[in-house]
Amino acid sequence: MTITQTRPTEQNPSSQSSGRRYRPELQGLRALAVVLVVVYHVWLGRVSGGVDVFFLITGFLITGQLFRASLRGGIEFRPMWGRMIKRLLPASTVVLLATMALAVVFLPEQRWFGTIREVVASALFYENWVLVATSTDYFADHDTASVVQHFWSLSIQGQFYLLWPLLIAVVALLVRRAGWSLRRTVFAVLVVVFAASLALSVWLTAENQPLAYFMTPTRLWEFALGGMLALVIDRVALPRLLRIVLGWVGVVGLVLCGLVLTVGQVFPGYAALWPTMSAVCVLLAGATESEVGADRWLSSRPLEYVGNISYALYLWHWPLLVFFLLATDQTEPDIVGGLAIIGVSFALSAATYHFVEQPVRNSRIGQTTRWGAYRFGVVALVPVLAAAVVWQVVSTNRASFAPVLDDPRYPGAQVIAAGIPSPETGGSVVPPFAALPDEWVAFSDDECRISPRNEDLRICTVDPSGPPVRRIAVVGDSHSQQHIAALIPSVEKRGWQIISIGKGGCPLTADPNWPEDNCPEWNEAVIAELAEMRPDVVVTMATRDVRFGLQERTPEGYVEQWRKLADLGIPVVALRDHPRYDYDPSECAHQKGIDAPECMGRKADYYPPEPPYASIPDIPPTVSFVDFSDYFCADGVCPPVIGNVLVYLDDNHVTATYLETLAPQMEQELSAALGW
Repeated sequence: MTITQTRPTEQNPSSQSSGRRYRPELQGLRALAVVLVVVYHVWLGRVSGGVDVFFLITGFLITGQLFRASLRGGIEFRPMWGRMIKRLLPASTVVLLATMALAVVFLPEQRWFGTIREVVASALFYENWVLVATSTDYFADHDTASVVQHFWSLSIQGQFYLLWPLLIAVVALLVRRAGWSLRRTVFAVLVVVFAASLALSVWLTAENQPLAYFMTPTRLWEFALGGMLALVIDRVALPRLLRIVLGWVGVVGLVLCGLVLTVGQVFPGYAALWPTMSAVCVLLAGATESEVGADRWLSSRPLEYVGNISYALYLWHWPLLVFFLLATDQTEPDIVGGLAIIGVSFALSAATYHFVEQPVRNSRIGQTTRWGAYRFGVVALVPVLAAAVVWQVVSTNRASFAPVLDDPRYPGAQVIAAGIPSPETGGSVVPPFAALPDEWVAFSDDECRISPRNEDLRICTVDPSGPPVRRIAVVGDSHSQQHIAALIPSVEKRGWQIISIGKGGCPLTADPNWPEDNCPEWNEAVIAELAEMRPDVVVTMATRDVRFGLQERTPEGYVEQWRKLADLGIPVVALRDHPRYDYDPSECAHQKGIDAPECMGRKADYYPPEPPYASIPDIPPTVSFVDFSDYFCADGVCPPVIGNVLVYLDDNHVTATYLETLAPQMEQELSAALGW
């Protein structure tokens, strides 16, 4: 038995849309996809490929609409984009406003600035590019995830709604001038987009999966695949039995996708062909009118209703999950909590659909005036952007604080050096929690240069007012670079010039297999640069992986680089690393109190009695070691606050403010080691 339906032709633009013929199945497929996304997010911490199905369905529907509009004489951009505004903005506005209100209550203050930035990006549909810029891992722990990062997919869809009509319009214009077949030409263009985007997706997923996950170009092939299907589906005639089989193959394939694939490592890439081809199978199956067909289930009223509220359901479930975990101090919900999240998500989605989405969609907005829908869009965005501005002002005020050097209320590391108790401040600490994201020594472009030896070799300096008395090169990854904050006070006091040579994730090592991109090449260029520069000393790290379970080590690659510098006659001062936690000590202190026992590690769990470099033979005599472990873990514990100063800005980096209070000890240790 074959599919029986009127086939639209280029001579019959009024023919029925293939999308309409398949609408019940589309609603059911959309419902299945969003339910899987919600369930997998809540309990497995990963996606099921449902977002890929959304993209394919969007490409299927929009391409079909644009193709038929082009056959009728042209695409009407203004009303089309007006309908998109009425469809997308009402629910997103409500969710973003509610999310900001909950964020003020539940989110730690150090996450406020980032959340504000992402809320604005989500409202304006470029959240995916913000996540690209920050290289966010979508599969990181839920409780540390952004409360609006799920807007990345909606941002890509919004960008698609702008790009796709322009693409089809340009193709239609060329077709009219050249006399080509519109269907064949559009199909050919989509094949090119599909191939190029899929190739980019496969390559970039292997090179940088978090980056590939959020980029629009790596996702366009999914829209293109849906568009290609829309152009040919009305010409496909398959036996009924085969369509029944295809329907169930597609449904089962989509359900199993997230269980079988390690989506946090292989998506999107070629792995995304699994859920998208599963959706293609369902669409090809169409309406089989069989008692045992998957379409009978997909066309059921419950799934059709879930399909109707799927947009709101996708919007609500993620922030509810993140806030639940923050409020309950869990990393994943139990069965009761998970069911509660899903239940509340459905309830809010239904309310949003009936009381927000439908009234706006059925209103006369955009019908009485040419630009009514666009004015409505502006009105919908104003409260979100206004609330974000107010929140930004409040956050900026809370993040401001005066420098603490020589402030007796905030002695920081000096309470350990002097063996005195912390002064009473009524629980006040610095930096304020809201200021933590900025607790890093930053350089302006005019303070830095890029070495011609390597494009990643950025060299920055902090100069004294006169000729430098000593030149200190701080070399390596972020753990070495953060110590610049402890050296800056000596720039004017001692006339030292501080030279920063850093690369994130790349220590000073000769290991040819170091996993960070370009790290071996970068290290070769660093040695060549130091050989020419001839600083008075190189400050770098002596150990790494000071983690729970006594994992501290001194890699052989570190020692090999020290030997190269010894051959050049350049002394090395190597610093013992500070702890890396599996939680954020400052966030813990913010939520549970600065003296909460659960926010403090035990020194014996992180530091072995003897540092690992002590047992390494043949270390060059030009290498001196500095062990500041007592300034991070005093009296057997490693607290989040020392001397009324927050020690950590995240789970493994020290605040610039705390390191500034360590400046006298840094100056003393360097001078003693080098005889200055």
